[in-house]
Amino acid sequence: MSVIETTALPLVDDRPVRPALRRGWARRCPNCGTGAMMRGYLKVADECPDCGEALHHHRADDGPAYLTILVVGKTIMAMYLVVFMTWQPSPLVTIALGWSVALTMALYLLPRFKGALVALQWSRRMHGFGGPA
Repeated sequence: MSVIETTALPLVDDRPVRPALRRGWARRCPNCGTGAMMRGYLKVADECPDCGEALHHHRADDGPAYLTILVVGKTIMAMYLVVFMTWQPSPLVTIALGWSVALTMALYLLPRFKGALVALQWSRRMHGFGGPA
């Protein structure tokens, strides 16, 4: 039997998660924090216009939509319950209020969740983001 030696490589965290998530939430480049990550409402730019960091590797897919539906759905259901138990408005008022808040929340959260997910992938070097920092 032979003993196999393993050498532990030093853990390099040159792409910390928190700053990357904050920058992604703000829809800014996770590398420099100044360039716009999005080219449109949900279209991620191929590269950062300021630092040139490649962003086309992302694989956000359905993650941002799932997170948006989860947060908006839970919040709206809690709001429905509180509004109904407190004021007992007509169903039409409750639906109009709920749908208005849900639409506003969804439109606000969806690009931010996508930016944060792309930034998380960049920070953890997932899906082709593993190039030199």
